[in-house]
Amino acid sequence: MQNLTLAQKHQQFEEFFMIKHNLQVNMRVLDPHFDLPEPENLIQHMPYAFQIASELATIDSKSVRHLRGLSEHANELVEFLNQQSRKIDMMMSLILQRENDTDLNYTSEKFGGGGIVLQSDTELALGSLVELKLFIPEESAAIFCFAEVIACEQVGAKQQLSLIYRCIREQDQDLLVRASLHLQAANLRKLKQQKNEQH
Repeated sequence: MQNLTLAQKHQQFEEFFMIKHNLQVNMRVLDPHFDLPEPENLIQHMPYAFQIASELATIDSKSVRHLRGLSEHANELVEFLNQQSRKIDMMMSLILQRENDTDLNYTSEKFGGGGIVLQSDTELALGSLVELKLFIPEESAAIFCFAEVIACEQVGAKQQLSLIYRCIREQDQDLLVRASLHLQAANLRKLKQQKNEQH
């Protein structure tokens, strides 16, 4: 990633589907000399609540695979376990919201698996590195990663920042892809329902 040209970074940014959606995001600009960690060492930089949430998500996805193997007779057990999992997700969502620093709050214009577009009051230089915390209430999740500014344009009174993820764990990138697709599916269902109500 370090050796990619700006054009290649834009191409990588565009590779993933992006959805227009307002997420709460904490962004902290990093020192220009900050050394990005390798993705496998990212967890050492994460706040503890994000580490725990990540472990729980991994355990949860492994558990779901086991549940699929149960016979139809176990439907009630599967439903019970799904409800327990949902309760844990809600608790983790509450804990992660406490990591939301209102002094560092930004709102996303759109996001996807390759990057995010934010509104900002201040301009940031291309190549600036930032620490991001993305809060996704629809998935009862939050993601910690590092990103780089690849575009900064004035739109109205605000600056529109395009950020490419520079250091993100694979499972978190997968979660962002799933979240963007889930939100799109929900939007399409809502549109279909509205059309049906009009007829």
